[in-house]
Amino acid sequence: MAQTRRPQLAQHGCDTVSQQRWERTPSPLGARKPLRSVRRQFGLCPVQARTIAGHWLLALLSGVVLFADRAPAEAAPAPVSSRRAPVEYLSPAVLSAAADGRTLYIGCATANQVVAFDPAAGKIVRTIAMPAPPSGLVLTPDKTRLYVTCAAPASQVCAVDLAAGAVTARLPAGHTAVSPVLSPDGKSLCVCYRFDNCVAVFDLAQQKESCRIPVAREPIAAALTPNGEFLLVAHHLPAERADADVVAGSVSVIDLAARAVTKQLQLPNGSSLLRDLRISPDARYACVTHNLARFHMPTTQLERGWMNTSALTLIDLGAMRILNTVLLDDVDRGAANPWAAAWSADGKTLGVTHAGTHELSVIDVPALLAKLARLPTAPDPSQPIDYSAASRIAADVPNDLSFLVGIRQRVKLTGIGPRALVVAGSRVYVANYYSDTLDLIDLNAPTLRATSIGLGSRPPISMLRRGEMLFNDATICFQSWQSCASCHSDDARVDGLNWDLLNDGVGNPKNSRSLLWSHKTPPAMSMGIRETAETAVRAGIQHILFSVQPEEVPTAIDEWLKSLEPVPSPHLVHGKPSPAARRGEKTFRSQAAACASCHPSGLFTDLAPHDVGTRGQFDQEQDQFDTPTLVEVWRTAPYLHDGSAATLYDVLIPRNRENRHGQTSRLTKPQIDDLIEYLLSL
Repeated sequence: MAQTRRPQLAQHGCDTVSQQRWERTPSPLGARKPLRSVRRQFGLCPVQARTIAGHWLLALLSGVVLFADRAPAEAAPAPVSSRRAPVEYLSPAVLSAAADGRTLYIGCATANQVVAFDPAAGKIVRTIAMPAPPSGLVLTPDKTRLYVTCAAPASQVCAVDLAAGAVTARLPAGHTAVSPVLSPDGKSLCVCYRFDNCVAVFDLAQQKESCRIPVAREPIAAALTPNGEFLLVAHHLPAERADADVVAGSVSVIDLAARAVTKQLQLPNGSSLLRDLRISPDARYACVTHNLARFHMPTTQLERGWMNTSALTLIDLGAMRILNTVLLDDVDRGAANPWAAAWSADGKTLGVTHAGTHELSVIDVPALLAKLARLPTAPDPSQPIDYSAASRIAADVPNDLSFLVGIRQRVKLTGIGPRALVVAGSRVYVANYYSDTLDLIDLNAPTLRATSIGLGSRPPISMLRRGEMLFNDATICFQSWQSCASCHSDDARVDGLNWDLLNDGVGNPKNSRSLLWSHKTPPAMSMGIRETAETAVRAGIQHILFSVQPEEVPTAIDEWLKSLEPVPSPHLVHGKPSPAARRGEKTFRSQAAACASCHPSGLFTDLAPHDVGTRGQFDQEQDQFDTPTLVEVWRTAPYLHDGSAATLYDVLIPRNRENRHGQTSRLTKPQIDDLIEYLLSL
């Protein structure tokens, strides 16, 4: 991370000297005046303009959209509705299929239903209502029963009798149940409780939860070794403070006999937004999909994965260690927001969906493993140096955008927002969340192409639906490297990382903030650089996605962000504050603690900047920081503008030595504990 900052920084991170130098630099088109006029027209700083000129694309600026890739093929035909009334979308999010592929089971998130789909007939043959959005499906080996996790603050696991097409049991579950995994003997079911930070084990004979195993932050995907010995669990976000040298998500290894985590596998530095975890049919490897952020870099450009890359990490299950991490992008084109993964039955093919670029990666696994195996752990001094190789040793691979050349195919899908996928024989089925379609890819075809399969009528795209889709869409970004969701997850919250954005200078990284209620609580950004969230959305498109879009794009994103509602806290008891939280509320509102003076009820912010004694080594003496809302603070760690507090205890005690954000030094330990419990309940 840069430790110095230039004086007199302009709004977008360019000083006066560099601006004058840029104005004197001839353009590749042989004229300075066009570059100056274009820069002024689009509000580009010299750094951005040099980047653009280097790609010779300034000649194309006569259009409305700058650097935006062509919209997905399915995006155009659907009409757009500005009404805010609910529209019945399906939103296929999870898939399950028997090995023969005769029936697909599709969990439709916004419709709260599971549908049985006959691929041969090309139609839905049965619809089964669910009590909440389906977040995971697992089919019993005899194909008679389907277990469905239905995600909610008080989730349920539904057992579906497939012959009857009906739910036969509803098992109470924890907060946001996801990723059900059936034991080999079919007697138990493991389920991740994402916001309870644990994994539950259900005794299916008794039809009840038998135990909970604590794990790290936000378990979001799990897979069981075929012998039933180890459960691997991927965690959506890092759990540590964001100003550390290494910040990364991890995979927990649970010994199911011991009912405990026995190992924590940390992914490469910058790994966040983990999505899926799958074990190969031969049980030799597991794979994890995730972002690999280059958060130590100032965000001056996007080329060659300068900010965000998309990654697949392989785990050697025999040694229970990280084998390596490969990038799914190309040198000049991102493959943003990797989501789901699936192995073919023979283990020779691995598919990965890219929710941001609407693609499927099809990877030749034997070729990938062979290429990895050829790399030494250290250079061999007796061998000549191959200067043409991007990866000379194994440690180079996570930075090599060309590593998958020749062993991976990128298949453009017809739908929008691909999430789940299954491989049935030689056929790959992909669920497209926003277009309510499936894509079918035949792996035996001479050329891999996607064929669209409709799941029903397509209702008009509402403004809110379009805004959510655009927030997650990387094709509106220069070279498709990232979307808004690449730093805020798909639901506009956090990624647990610090970013050195150029809106407040260079060399002063700030922690990603949740966008919940951002339009209600101006100004935006940690230092209040943007007067409103509307301004921040437009600046983000231009200076983070490095794109210029028509006004309807940020307008739709604004509308969706405004519609977001807080998720009830997992610290509530039957939806209400615990006794400890109620005691903590009294402390919070007391004059002794003085918390409510800056965080009054309602928005829980006074909408004002303050010097609260939290300046770090990269901040200046005059810096003041916007007061954030405390709503949903239970899920937005790490805390403070620089992510230097991993927990709320760190906020209140070690990072509050001068009592400048609450008079906490006067409180007893029980009072501190109760106060934290109250904050976590908001």
